Amino acid sequence: MASLLVIEDQAELHAQLTAMFRDRGYEVEGATSGPEAVERLRERPYDLVLTDLRLGHDIDGLDLLEFIKERNPDTEVILMTAYGSVEDGVVAIQRGAYDYLTKPFRERDVLDLTRRALERRASRITALEMPAIEEERGDREVEVIGRSTAMIGVMKLVAQVAPLDSTILVTGESGTGKDLIAQTIHRLSTRKAAPFVAVNCGAIPENLQESVLFGHVRGSFTGAVQSTEGLFSQANSGTLFLDEIGETALMTQVKLLRFLQSGEVLRVGDNRATNVNVRLVAATNQNLHQAIRERRFREDLFYRLNIISIELPPLRARRGDVEPLARHFLRRYAAKLGLDVRDIAPEALDVLQRHTWPGNVRELENAIERAVALARGPLITPDQLPPIGPHVPPPPEPPAMAEASDLLATTQPPASPSSILPLREVERQHILRAMEAFGGNRTKVSKALGISKSTLWRKLKDLQ
Repeated sequence: MASLLVIEDQAELHAQLTAMFRDRGYEVEGATSGPEAVERLRERPYDLVLTDLRLGHDIDGLDLLEFIKERNPDTEVILMTAYGSVEDGVVAIQRGAYDYLTKPFRERDVLDLTRRALERRASRITALEMPAIEEERGDREVEVIGRSTAMIGVMKLVAQVAPLDSTILVTGESGTGKDLIAQTIHRLSTRKAAPFVAVNCGAIPENLQESVLFGHVRGSFTGAVQSTEGLFSQANSGTLFLDEIGETALMTQVKLLRFLQSGEVLRVGDNRATNVNVRLVAATNQNLHQAIRERRFREDLFYRLNIISIELPPLRARRGDVEPLARHFLRRYAAKLGLDVRDIAPEALDVLQRHTWPGNVRELENAIERAVALARGPLITPDQLPPIGPHVPPPPEPPAMAEASDLLATTQPPASPSSILPLREVERQHILRAMEAFGGNRTKVSKALGISKSTLWRKLKDLQ
């Protein structure tokens, strides 16, 4: 029997929700304020918490969400608000909530969301053990190489979210391996026996994007001599990877948004939508926020895609991965080319580690393939490497955890009359930088800034 905590300060709604869940066999407890909820959460863990966003006290729904995730990360949280907006939902989900409900809501919607959240909790518990299982199996179909702090963090996140069905947006520079991350997500998911379909959206002409993705019916446009299924239908029950999602046309984006909202796709020239069961993973090397400002990308689609975001760091920010990646590519291409090349000379390895790798992992792979092909013995030497530019040491890899003062410190340019900002703007920039430094964790931000969480909340509201 699942245990639920309902936090709602409106007495009538609180009574309705708790009675509804008890009638359906859930173990339910209630709280009518933030402080009361904190006391209950300290007493025991819950499988699911439903909390109002605004509770009329210093402790609100987002405060409770942070408290819950720090104390019991496996507890799922659904926020309820009468002030529903895309921004509220995105903030809640990015901080770990399963979803949010806008008042007034239907009983059926609450029950459906509760069921799905509890199913995700069960999947999450199983997911935490999956990396060890995969390692024991020795499954090498997809290899993501990395021992740096940054990549270990990425792979932990991948292992946690892969078994879920949430949409994922993978970001990073060209050549960082976004396609490998997408394949790994599919391989670790419950859909791994179903198709994995990948497409580079930038390689499809804009006038053909809808047809390729969603299919078309015969006669819908010149050259459509027969009806075809799109990639969404081909990926049914599996995963569809949309690489370079920022290259999609605005009309294609409208149809992608429809799928994410309803699970339906509409073939070009058809008047009847079809439901498909597809997990969507998208990737981009673009700044989608800039694309939104330039009206090249729909803001509502971005919010739908960005439920879970995985950012791949560039190779220059994870120097510890250069050597294992180079050795991995050496083994691959020595076997592929049938050459007895077994190692990298120390001086060649030094060249590789000093390069800044603007082309990231893809550039490194090409360099090693070339060196293996040109090798005149068992060792790769510097003269077999391509001319890879000045060997400027990249910045050191950041430590796993930095002090608050280090994260917030900046180097200011010399003062001039034109550089002086109003105090309100200075405060706004400082708070936003602190929020970014601590990943939106208001408990850590308020501590670093030396103010209470309620003061931080008011300042954030005033700065909107």
